[in-house]
Amino acid sequence: MEYTSGAASWQKAMRRAVAAFLPRRPRQRRPGWSVGVPLIAAAAGLLFTTTATTAGGTALREDRRPQLTQLIEDRREQVAESELRAARLRADVEGETAALADTDEPIKEQRDRARALQQAAGFTALAGPGVTVELNDAPRRSDGTLPKGATNDDLVVHQGDVQAVVNALWAGGAEAMSIMNVRVLSTSAVRCVGNTLLLHGRVYSPPFKIVAIGDPAALQQALAGSQGVGLFKQAVDHYQLGYSENVGSVTVPAFEDSTALRSATVPR
Repeated sequence: MEYTSGAASWQKAMRRAVAAFLPRRPRQRRPGWSVGVPLIAAAAGLLFTTTATTAGGTALREDRRPQLTQLIEDRREQVAESELRAARLRADVEGETAALADTDEPIKEQRDRARALQQAAGFTALAGPGVTVELNDAPRRSDGTLPKGATNDDLVVHQGDVQAVVNALWAGGAEAMSIMNVRVLSTSAVRCVGNTLLLHGRVYSPPFKIVAIGDPAALQQALAGSQGVGLFKQAVDHYQLGYSENVGSVTVPAFEDSTALRSATVPR
């Protein structure tokens, strides 16, 4: 037992002696990733929480097109209801004004003055010689494929195409114009929602029919000289979009929507 204990002590002494001559290993530092992992995990948790709150229980990447379609349909119904109410109110105002005009001379004078300006303002239906232009999307192939080098956008009528025709007809001296049998003025806005047309709060699907009253030769010359119309005709040749241009006697309805007055003065 004494020999064993002495051997163990001798071995410990030798280890200390050897260790004294060997270089010390530097103290290892904690790698950077060991500190960054908790921070990354905290940031990821914050991101997941924010995403869940924003989504509100729905998928963020969910296709919202059905919702947009329903929204447009709801707004169209609201516009139709508002138009009916506005028409009733206009009829009430007209009736009250007519009754007052029978006994009030100043009101009668202003009523006659307004009537004289109705045609120039677009509030009366007009008929005469003119041009009818119709734009349509390209027909779909039965197998669902697209023409070579074409995209879906190449096969539909766009807002710029309708605007090009409308602007050319105004430039050609159109006296009155309608789109989809709705009277438009020089201040009417033409907008597209997908491949549908939004005009005065109502949505229309192609083909888009544009009617203009005026000198047919001048109107056709303006259409032929329009760069935008020319580009659409090139697309007609390449992708079989629809374009027709007819001359004849046409009719445009009266403007029936409400007008918003920016300012008014009382004559003295």
